[in-house]
Amino acid sequence: MSDSLITRKDHNHNMARRYNYQKDFNDLVTNFLNGWNDFPLENTALKSLEPKIEISENDKNVTVLAEMPGINEKDIDMEISSDGYLTISGEKKHESKEEKKGNYFSEISYGSFSRTIPLPWDLQYNEAKADYADGVLSIIIPKSTEEQCKKKKITITHK
Repeated sequence: MSDSLITRKDHNHNMARRYNYQKDFNDLVTNFLNGWNDFPLENTALKSLEPKIEISENDKNVTVLAEMPGINEKDIDMEISSDGYLTISGEKKHESKEEKKGNYFSEISYGSFSRTIPLPWDLQYNEAKADYADGVLSIIIPKSTEEQCKKKKITITHK
């Protein structure tokens, strides 16, 4: 019998039960440490500023869409590195004031963000174009000629 495997009697039913205390201890530690994920380690308000990203491709281009509502286009920076990483960064500045008879309310939120996305294609970075409309940043990057030729249609024959 292994050191971590102990047999004991269950007092209620007089049946032998096997307990693996090492496994119980490991489960306890694992459950405890997994609970740390529930605690916000970063400022969740600033984390919410990070844009949601959608990446798609067709035969000629890769398109990156980033949701950035409430951010002025002058406060957005983009950069594509030669090794294929797109970084979108910016700053959100928002103020709202409300005055009513005898009451005054002001809400101000500022925050900066940066998000880096790997682009696993051979792209023509110098020809990238970006548009910003209705809170959505759209970046279109053409594929290189070599990248466009990498896919080949395979025909299926019926036997």
